[in-house]
Amino acid sequence: MSQKFAYVGCRTTRERDARGKGIALYRICPRTGAWTFVDVFPTFDNPSFLTMNEARTFLYTVHGDGGQASSFRVDRESGRLTHVNTVSCNGRNPVHLAFSADERWLNVANYATGNATRIPVNADGSLGTSNDVVTFTGVPGPRSSEQKGSHPHHISRYRTSFADTDWHIVPDKGIDSVAAIRWLPDGSCEVVSHAWEAGSGPRHAACHPTLPLIYVANELNSTMTVWSFDAGTGKLTPIHTVSVLPPDFAGDSSAAGIVITADAKQLFVSNRGSNTVATIALDESGMPGHIGWTACLGDFPRFIGLDPESRHLFVANERSDTIVEFDVTPAGLEPTGQVIETGSPVCIIFSGG
Repeated sequence: MSQKFAYVGCRTTRERDARGKGIALYRICPRTGAWTFVDVFPTFDNPSFLTMNEARTFLYTVHGDGGQASSFRVDRESGRLTHVNTVSCNGRNPVHLAFSADERWLNVANYATGNATRIPVNADGSLGTSNDVVTFTGVPGPRSSEQKGSHPHHISRYRTSFADTDWHIVPDKGIDSVAAIRWLPDGSCEVVSHAWEAGSGPRHAACHPTLPLIYVANELNSTMTVWSFDAGTGKLTPIHTVSVLPPDFAGDSSAAGIVITADAKQLFVSNRGSNTVATIALDESGMPGHIGWTACLGDFPRFIGLDPESRHLFVANERSDTIVEFDVTPAGLEPTGQVIETGSPVCIIFSGG
């Protein structure tokens, strides 16, 4: 692509008290980094998490609180989307999706029904149907309002500089576990699961780019745990846990998004409630050191994302309808002054450049 674009997923329904209208498209100036609104593409309800294929020719979304996923064709020059098709996710409230290594499948985590599925991606970019489903089982955590059963919240593929695998890492908020799963050639699914601290609520994961480490944001107790990962066997081993809340904060808060810079020197976790982003310095062994906090300049930062160069962090403040840009510096985060107004944002992906 000759242009650089950002796509923003959002909440749209009254049940979510949402103000989003669909997938929003922004053009990014290659010289200044300024975002310019282009259009918004109406979809089924809650296009809440997005991904694109490597060629950036198709965009896919899950429809949160529902039971579907959709495919869109991407115009290479304008960035505009054309709906291709929508299919079942084999579960309710799909919250995350990620490609298999060969891009022939989209793996989806279904929060409400405690399962994951894989959906075939056809040669024309459309989505097919399958009955490939794995159900997660375990003892629900002690937070009965949040942990009624299995609630897988993420399904990112384990891909690093030394291992390009088909393992997908699945933090499960409902049964306090982190699993590695992969589908085998016969259609069965291998699951290697490790139980974690009761009431921690593992939510999202980020992989170290050069070391066999995975970082998991634990939603319910506002911590981050470092896990070692064996890409041969799928075994996960917890190593170290730190709080991601400011030490002087005493209110209700929950951890949400987690990302790591390309040079693996900094890790970021968003806090909904304290409305901060924790900046965690990582040493050469990947272990956390100094932690600092930056106000997110908005309300309820459900999602955070780095641009492809890891020079800027974007914080999606769902309840204040803003995306706030920060410079990533060795000393931490500094607001650039750019604030993008958009309804109930919950995901950002980039294309082109």
